[in-house]
Amino acid sequence: MVTIMTFGWLWQRRRRNAGIVDVLWAAGLGLAAVWMALNGEGAVLPRVLTAAMGGAWAARLALHLWTRVRGEEEDGRYRYLRSHWNGDQGKFFAFFQAQAAIVLLFAVPFMAAAANPRPFSGWMVLAVALWIVSVGGEAIADRQLARHKTDAARHGKTYRGGLWKYSRHPNYFFEWVHWFAYVALAVGAPMGWLAWLGPVVMYVFLRWVSGIPFTEAQAVRSRGDDYRDYQRTTPMLIPWFPSPSRTSGERP
Repeated sequence: MVTIMTFGWLWQRRRRNAGIVDVLWAAGLGLAAVWMALNGEGAVLPRVLTAAMGGAWAARLALHLWTRVRGEEEDGRYRYLRSHWNGDQGKFFAFFQAQAAIVLLFAVPFMAAAANPRPFSGWMVLAVALWIVSVGGEAIADRQLARHKTDAARHGKTYRGGLWKYSRHPNYFFEWVHWFAYVALAVGAPMGWLAWLGPVVMYVFLRWVSGIPFTEAQAVRSRGDDYRDYQRTTPMLIPWFPSPSRTSGERP
């Protein structure tokens, strides 16, 4: 991952687009899932599920992010960092290597699941169900937002339709739920409790570190009061029914 992120840093240095770090983070986790499954000591089925679920989830997310990075200008979050750091490439290099370390942290749930000695259990059925719901939900949320961004008539407006009507970050919500699949898959493993690192650490990152705070700060900078109204009326992460707008009545 250090090597991969170093090449990613060189790529962003030439193209001035640090969004590649997200692509490599997702792809790195897919590689981690496959690696842990190949080297795991558990039964065949949990190892196959670890590789299949982790690899497919990562491939979809990496491809989605790569489409954005390749076809759009640098994400506003990273433009802000570039400005805030005065383009200091040393800080960008450290940032990329920090993402490499985070990949190792999130590889632990894959390791726990791939060590499950049980050949089959109902928990594995639950794991697959959680995976289908979460990856499907995340893909729908991503597609809805991407469609909104291509609508010139709504340029600069906050999207309030689809799943985004019930959560300001439905993609993050389903991303978080996705990690519970490996908790279920690891039930019965010698150190299955380590799989809880996935949902717990992901929630911490999304809620207080690099997810929601980073994204919403950029949204406020770019959309101002329109996004502040969205913050007042729409749940942050866990989907629920929106409240009436305080400034402009009911929104479509």
